[in-house]
Amino acid sequence: MTVTDENRDSLTNSKENLESIIDERNNRHILYLISISLLTIGLSIIALGIGSSDSLNIIKTAKIILGLDESTKIQSAILMEIRLPRILMALFAGAALATAGSLMQGCLGNPLVSPLTLGVASGASLGAALAIILGFSVLGEDHTFLSSLVPNLVLVANTFAFSLIVVFIILKLGEMRGVSAESYILVGIAITFIIGAIVSTLQYFATDQQLAQLTHWSFGSVSRPNLVTVLWIGIILGTIIPVVMRFSWDLNALSLGGDDFAISTGVDPAKTRKWILILSALITSVIIAFTGLIGFVGLAAPHISRLIIGNDYRKLIPCSALFGALLVLIADTIGRTIVAPIVIPVGVMLSILGGPFFLYLLLSKRSGTYG
Repeated sequence: MTVTDENRDSLTNSKENLESIIDERNNRHILYLISISLLTIGLSIIALGIGSSDSLNIIKTAKIILGLDESTKIQSAILMEIRLPRILMALFAGAALATAGSLMQGCLGNPLVSPLTLGVASGASLGAALAIILGFSVLGEDHTFLSSLVPNLVLVANTFAFSLIVVFIILKLGEMRGVSAESYILVGIAITFIIGAIVSTLQYFATDQQLAQLTHWSFGSVSRPNLVTVLWIGIILGTIIPVVMRFSWDLNALSLGGDDFAISTGVDPAKTRKWILILSALITSVIIAFTGLIGFVGLAAPHISRLIIGNDYRKLIPCSALFGALLVLIADTIGRTIVAPIVIPVGVMLSILGGPFFLYLLLSKRSGTYG
């Protein structure tokens, strides 16, 4: 059977049309990412100008940032020691938790998985309970020098260490049961219940002051780290997230056709799942060690991003990070201004905003592809 010139021209035109459609879609997605980035930057500047100080409103803050006006010592202290660390932490926390959420949903093939699902939250809670109630520290006795650099060092170190320890236990048990996505989820649920019982037992013997401290930690807040700590967190995340992006093609293979299709393309599903879960747990642990438990953003941001940008993880991961940063920034800004001077922790605000959204996801007929 010979290919006529007419058929050849038709195939060429079809190829050109397909390339044109793909280019148009990619350009549109890039425009979305740029727009979300600009919106986040704009709202960050607005958030810097919102607070209880009458002498440091949005206009005054914008003039100081643009170099059109000089700040007093008090204004400089408010911006650099209170507002800027809080806003940067909100951006970093949202971006990190949303990135971890998109990774975990992709590798486990479950749209309802979040960064706090796979034992990270339970491990962090156990570490915090041991530090607050029993005074136990993974750092030992002598950590005076480090304590001067990192506020609440014992609590931070415990939550970080125990969240990772619990995740590694779940990964090992998941490998013993099988290397499927379901095995990790089921083992994670079981370990979460066990650790929850341990934490409840510790709370039963705690004093009122210890209970209040543990409860306040569990609310989640982006106001705890200072500027130096926040910048170090940014450097750590900036090192890990580019490594995570290398798994974009593997996640695309898993989401397109499951394990069998991924294997046919040269991807090892078990190895990919293991490394993605480890990196996701590391990203999440870095954040909640300093902020406490912040939920829903890791669930909501990837869902919103899928509706806008699709399921290509090369674009989904950065889009989720941007949306996560935007959501936490908005929630924190509302939380510290809606009933000022009382500050509602960002974890509480995200739960208030995320609860209805979670119900929408459950009841909505529109669904994406998760593998």
